[in-house]
Amino acid sequence: MTEKNTPHRGLMTDAVHAGETPDPVTRASAPGIVTSTTFLADAGASFSAEDFGDATPYLYSRWKNPTVDQLEQKLAALEGAEAAVAFGSGMAAVTALLLYNLSAGDHLVISDVSYAATAEMTNELIPRLGISVTKVDMSDPENLRDALRPNTRLVYAETPANPILRLTDIEAVAGIAHENGSKVAVDATFASPIGIHPLELGADYVIHSLTKYICGHGDAIGGAVLGNRKDMAGIRKEVEIRTGGILSPFNAWLIQRGASTLPLRMKAHETGALAVAKFLEDHPKVTRVVYPGLASHPQHALAARQLKNFSGMLTFQVADGANAAKILADRLSIIHYAVSLGHVRSLVFYLPTDEMLRTSFRMTPAQERSYRAFAGDGIFRLSVGLEDPEDLCADLEYALAGVPSTTPR
Repeated sequence: MTEKNTPHRGLMTDAVHAGETPDPVTRASAPGIVTSTTFLADAGASFSAEDFGDATPYLYSRWKNPTVDQLEQKLAALEGAEAAVAFGSGMAAVTALLLYNLSAGDHLVISDVSYAATAEMTNELIPRLGISVTKVDMSDPENLRDALRPNTRLVYAETPANPILRLTDIEAVAGIAHENGSKVAVDATFASPIGIHPLELGADYVIHSLTKYICGHGDAIGGAVLGNRKDMAGIRKEVEIRTGGILSPFNAWLIQRGASTLPLRMKAHETGALAVAKFLEDHPKVTRVVYPGLASHPQHALAARQLKNFSGMLTFQVADGANAAKILADRLSIIHYAVSLGHVRSLVFYLPTDEMLRTSFRMTPAQERSYRAFAGDGIFRLSVGLEDPEDLCADLEYALAGVPSTTPR
């Protein structure tokens, strides 16, 4: 085969080509799906994870699979990481990261606002394993400094934080944590690899729910951890292979296909979200909008410095949000009243603050005040899709017309 020229490639080129080559047998241009659970082996081949390594041939799909390998290579290229490990869900990725880094007697510091399942797992399951957990408001890096202990093995941040879009200065947090000898993980699902590269800012690990922006079409669940080659090999061998939270080849193929258009989609998500955010900010029945791309965001200066794309996530508040949610769910036609985010379709869901504090976020009074500063009594979390922004604004205008008027702002 003729040797190919492989110069430095741009982000869009990597999104399309990283991890993929034409099939050497069929010469197919698009990647195929290898669904086989088992592969031919040489006599004497080991069937133990103890002997697993990068050079291990395909043997059993719980160990590694060609289609999943292609996706992991593409993710690593997009994130600027040495390697990636894909999982069957975002929570499987989070669980693997925590189990790999933490043992009984260790200490975890985690953002007091994070994805609900992550928050709930670190409220209950992780402490039951003999791991102490401290939750801090990481919008102020000094809060982290005060929380660190000699046995703090891992610092876990999420930025922008789900659901309130509060930000963490990754560079500052990583510097403080590394002074203590602690590793740093960042869940960057809301930003995507187009919006932020935490590894470049000092983080040791990046986590993505592949279900969201990277897949982008709302039709496949997956997750990934990214970092250096040594740690990724350890996570794969010690946790993924042994606990079995693997990604199916078909979902890997769907997510890989979605990732190829990620840079283009994120530009459109950002454009649409900014237009919708400005529309809502001027609407008389909307009391507040939180979007990192707006100058009104409390941390807009940090957003402008740290984010390369402001993403498609925003929140807004109206008076009596719980009753307004019923009206919006009934009157919206283009925007779906549904959970999840990052899809081509716009999605909105109401999150009452008291319920979130009861079920997911266990906070000190100061932490609760910080949460309410972003969320008030409750927020509509809106994931702006790829529809025409004018149509989304018209849909919201019609829906909000059914909400009772309040005292003008």
